[in-house]
This record gives sequence, structure tokens and C-alpha cells, in this order.
Amino acid sequence: MAEHAAAPWSEKLFKVLVIGNVDVGKTSIVLQYVKKQFPGGYKATVGVDFALKTIELEPRTVVRMQLWDIAGQERIQKMSRVYYKGAMGALVVFDLTNSHSLEAAAQWKQDLDSKVCLQSGSPIPAVLLANKCDMKGRDNVLLSTLDRFCQDHGFSGWFETSAKDNINIDEAGAFLIKQMLRCDTDPTGEELRGDGIKMNVDQSQTLCC
Repeated sequence: MAEHAAAPWSEKLFKVLVIGNVDVGKTSIVLQYVKKQFPGGYKATVGVDFALKTIELEPRTVVRMQLWDIAGQERIQKMSRVYYKGAMGALVVFDLTNSHSLEAAAQWKQDLDSKVCLQSGSPIPAVLLANKCDMKGRDNVLLSTLDRFCQDHGFSGWFETSAKDNINIDEAGAFLIKQMLRCDTDPTGEELRGDGIKMNVDQSQTLCC
């Protein structure tokens, strides 16, 4: 009896934005996620840096993530519409030792939602990263507010992370991939869940420009 040919591999390419204020650890997170490295010194990103992460999923799916590490300076934020085009997901990073960077994360999320969206008009999946959880100055009270913060600002979820100690970096990436796959569209343009069931799209959500 002839053997059945193996099912072909499918490939997904997702553009992912990594955004947040200066010095919250965006570049360190990307380096840890992609290369399992932590840079010893701080060097601010100028403009945007790029990295590629490839992950094999079952059944027979390859996900390629283009990670766009966008500088946190205000002048760069004003140019973000160009950088955001075509994005399917985002990691929004704040510094757990600096409460002001969480306030800024809300502004970054608002900016993101105003400049990019899914074909349906819904916001792209965005995961909040509470970075530098390894540091002594971490704000544990702030952590207790993040469930409500994510609900109020439309985040898909949040993770307490450390780029230095590689805490929850892979887990946050896997969670975002799952959210992006759920939002991937079929040929009719309707959003699908991961199990192939069509999702109801909330038409009341604000469309992006």
C-alpha cells in the first residue's frame, strides 16, 4: 500500500512591534528572545532595529516573527505610523521600577491603536511586559494593578519579565503568537480563532485611520 504523502508545512510571517519608553529594556528583551543574550551595557536604539525569530509549532507550522525594536524617544514616536504599518502584534514594555513608564505604556498603546489595526478594524494583539522584575526596586504594588490596567487599555495580557535572568521572555512570545494566530484571517477576511471557528467582531470598536 502506498504511503500517504506528509502534509505540507505552513508558514506564517508576523510583524511584531516592540515599543515603550527609553531605558525600559526593549532591546535587551529582543536579544534575549532571539539570541539568548543579555547585553552588558546600555545603548539606546536610534530609529528602529530589526530581528527575526523562527519557531516551529505543531501541527507542521513555522512562525517567523519580524521584531521591530522601535526607539522610545518622542521624536521617533511621532514617526511611528510608518513603522507600525503591517504589524500583526506588539509587545509594550515598561520598567517595573519606574511607575511613570507604566503611564507611558498606556500612551504607547493608545498611539498603537490609532495607527494600526486588523482588517476587521479591531486592535492588533498587544502584550504588556512588566520588565526588570529581577531588580530590588521593583514595585509590587504596581503589579497588583496590572490586571485592571490591561482591561482598561485593551491589552491581551501581561507578563512579569526579566531580560537579564530570562524570566517569562519565551512565555510572553508564545502567548503573543497564540493571539496573532487567532487573529489570522481566512480568504473571506473574517477573523478566525485558533480552532478555525469564526469570531464575532465588535463593530463598536474604533477603526484606525
